[in-house]
Amino acid sequence: MADLGGQVAVVTGAGRGIGADLARALAADGAAVGLIGRTPGTLEAVRDEIVRSGGRALTAVADVTRAPEVDAAVGRLRATLGDVDLLVSNAGAREKAPLPPWAADPDDWWRVLETNVRGPFHLARAVVPAMVDRGSGRVLHIGSGMGLRGHPDWSAYATSKAALSRLTDSMATALAGTGVAVLEVSPGLVRTDMTEDMWGPAAEQPWNPVENIVAVTLAFARGQLDALHGRFLHASRDELARVLAAVPQIVAADARTLRLRPWGHDDPLA
Repeated sequence: MADLGGQVAVVTGAGRGIGADLARALAADGAAVGLIGRTPGTLEAVRDEIVRSGGRALTAVADVTRAPEVDAAVGRLRATLGDVDLLVSNAGAREKAPLPPWAADPDDWWRVLETNVRGPFHLARAVVPAMVDRGSGRVLHIGSGMGLRGHPDWSAYATSKAALSRLTDSMATALAGTGVAVLEVSPGLVRTDMTEDMWGPAAEQPWNPVENIVAVTLAFARGQLDALHGRFLHASRDELARVLAAVPQIVAADARTLRLRPWGHDDPLA
């Protein structure tokens, strides 16, 4: 299987958790990796680890909710590493505490939406136009199954991930025929600083291995999942071979997209 030698990947939220694991894996597979995050120290630690292992990495500090910072970070990475082949929008946030929507702090609630939706939007604006001009590139949105149904205690996070699904398929429609692919992937319940206490005592949680989302990310970077352009995968529940074999049915049914479910053939919104 071909490695990613010669490719450039940019990962947001790369200083810790899933982002750091994805950055390490992409570098180990041969990609030059741009690490974006808010904390210089954690980014530099990941960069140094990659370099010690023989990889190539560069850091750029930015808050993904701020367009000028994103533009400057992407410009810095592109100037040294070259054009971006893969963008992984991984930076994410959840509320400080589980509360019903009407009891949530409005500024905290909106902070989650800003990070999880505005962040990927800013990154797409900074990276995708050059991909379209070249006729190649891939964008991976790190989503969540929580966007598929209502969650009374984590409504900002669930709302933001549903919005990310809509951003994903809206981008997919706009990118049709350009050679640029976009995919949304849920990693499942991976143990990170963010999820550690999200659902109760950590020792009682059914944690999913981070290796699942790493494997899906590498497969996407290699072009093996382009047929699922604009759709949603679950890294810890989907068997890739089975999903890929079902691509014709998935496309014909307009499946793995965010849609209303009609009550029947006479539903006027069907």
